[in-house]
Formats: sequence, C-alpha cells, structure tokens
Amino acid sequence: MSDELITQVKQMIIDALRIDGMAPADIDTDAPLFGEGLGLDSIDALQLVVAMEKDFGVVVPDAATGTTVFASVRSMTDYIAANRK
Repeated sequence: MSDELITQVKQMIIDALRIDGMAPADIDTDAPLFGEGLGLDSIDALQLVVAMEKDFGVVVPDAATGTTVFASVRSMTDYIAANRK
C-alpha cells in the first residue's frame, strides 16, 4: 500500500466530511475512525461510502463490510487498493 494512497484517503475524509483546519498529516493512519480517534458517526460513514465510490470507484456492499472497512484509514486504504477498478 502506497503512502500516496493513504494521503489520498485522508484527504477524501477531510473533503467528504468538510473538516476545517485539518490536514492529512493530522489523521493517524491506524487510529479508529469511530468512537475515540476521529469520533465519526453513522452519517459520516454514509458520506464516506459515497465519497469512496465517487473518488475510487469502490463500493461497500453492506454494513458488515463497512464495519471492517471503516475501522481505520489503513483498513479503508487496504480495501480501496484491493477493490479499485
């Protein structure tokens, strides 16, 4: 997995969730996205699903997959790398 893709995913999160004043370097690659970590919620998850499809052509087919995919930036990046068209 490339550092470039990790940075792209972090920027996608910032853009999709309209997080002002945050740079990709401010997001810990391995921190949880929900709960502690970034503290995202279910609406944020829906926005990220749409952004992943738009930016990378990757679909998250169901909630169970989403739970695994959205565990961290690293898990998102791994999923995108494996499923990108």
